[in-house]
Amino acid sequence: MVIGKHRPSRIVVDQTAIYQNIANEKARLTDKTELFMVVKANAYGHGLLQVAATALRAGATGFCVAILDEALALREAGFNQPILVLGITEPQYAALLAVNHISATVGSLTWLKTAQGFLENEHVTTPLAVHLGLDTGMGRIGFQTSTQLAAAVAYLQTAEQFTFEGIFTHFSKADSADTEYFEQQLKKWRVFMAVVPDRPKYVHVSNTATSLWHDACNGNLIRFGVGGYGLNPSGVELEPPFVLHPAMRLESRAVFVKALKAGQSVSYGATYTAQEDEWVATVPIGYADGYRRQLQGFHVLVDGQYCEIIGRICMDQLMIRLPHEYPVGTLVTLVGEDHGQTISLQEIADYCGTIHYEIACGFSERLPRFYQN
Repeated sequence: MVIGKHRPSRIVVDQTAIYQNIANEKARLTDKTELFMVVKANAYGHGLLQVAATALRAGATGFCVAILDEALALREAGFNQPILVLGITEPQYAALLAVNHISATVGSLTWLKTAQGFLENEHVTTPLAVHLGLDTGMGRIGFQTSTQLAAAVAYLQTAEQFTFEGIFTHFSKADSADTEYFEQQLKKWRVFMAVVPDRPKYVHVSNTATSLWHDACNGNLIRFGVGGYGLNPSGVELEPPFVLHPAMRLESRAVFVKALKAGQSVSYGATYTAQEDEWVATVPIGYADGYRRQLQGFHVLVDGQYCEIIGRICMDQLMIRLPHEYPVGTLVTLVGEDHGQTISLQEIADYCGTIHYEIACGFSERLPRFYQN
């Protein structure tokens, strides 16, 4: 996608905030527990390579991604730390994983057998590191029974094409005050682990939520995701054990300012009609940038004042009602702080009826990312 370098709409990422979030979490871990920074989905919209570099400075020892291409992008940029692909990679790419020293998530014995065939056919001499994923209740990927798991573990003991590097699960309700389902998953995890007599290098169950509120379960590796970006995985239900510093700011500027007369309408469908004379600014950002159409009626910040978004949000522009005339070029804050007032990703998510993860990841690459320390 073309990056919008010649307009004022942009995302500003506070690298110090990311550093501090990771450092604060690292301070809670034992010396034997590693932290892999989750940088999937362009680092939750914050920028893959820049966040990866900041995470290393803060003490991360590896990375988690969702797809192979994200891992390859890290390798091509010169990152040589451990990388785990959390999603299932098709077995025909086993050689590509192996030669780039990228660890694969495996959820079935069939995958191992198929991947072994590809490794043999391509004469790959580097063993492929695998992490066995266990479905304890997430219902997404992973081994379903202890019998299936035991068969895979036995297979790995004799298949020289693989290194049994890790085993893990993912908790679906670790961010809830109601811990009943979490405890059910934890019980299933222990049943699974009873058939793994020789533990691999990495044993891990903790995403951000688990590491924040169930740190006794951490194992020797945590997958630190949304917390690293300063976002609370529970929304507002649970308080984290330390202050999370949001790293993302979204800002633009007024590119057109006009006096709107009473009775005049704004944007597609004429869904907004001025009841009295008012000042309106046009801001060059829209739903093609990931600023969602549902945000009509929400607000932005101008000079520390909340200004309503009026009329339908367009693909590339939106309009706001100003308290009085402001000059073209005036700063418009869509996410972040301005003169002591703040708009958070959580507020936007609440307005849209979703979660802040989706909002952050939804900002398109058309918005340039700028980084500040």
